[in-house]
Amino acid sequence: MGLLDSLKAKLGPAKDKVSDLAQQHGDKIDQGLDKAAKVVDEKTKGKYSDKIQSGTGKAKEAIDRIGHKDDGTPGTGGAPGTGGTPGSGGAPGTGGTPGSDGTPPPPPPAA
Repeated sequence: MGLLDSLKAKLGPAKDKVSDLAQQHGDKIDQGLDKAAKVVDEKTKGKYSDKIQSGTGKAKEAIDRIGHKDDGTPGTGGAPGTGGTPGSGGAPGTGGTPGSDGTPPPPPPAA
C-alpha cells in the first residue's frame, strides 16, 4: 500500500463528514456566503460586484457538489436558489432558469 492509498484511506471518513455537513447546512452556508458577499461589496463600494457575484456563485456550486445535491452534470439546473450549475443558462442563485435574472430567454435554435 502506497503513501497516497494510505492518505486516501485516512481522509475518506473526513470527506464523508464534510459531505454530510454540507448537505445538512447548505442553506445556512448559502446565507453566510450571501451575507459575506454583501459586506465585501459594500466595503469596496460596488467596484468588484461582478467578481464578488461570480465567486459567490462558484462557492455555492462547490457546496452543492460537496453535499451531492445534484449529480454534478453540466447543464442541470440544480436545486432552486442554489446557484445552478455551469451551462444551465441562468444567473447564479436563480436555480438555472433562463430569463429569471430579468433578461429575456435566448431564441430557439434555427431549424
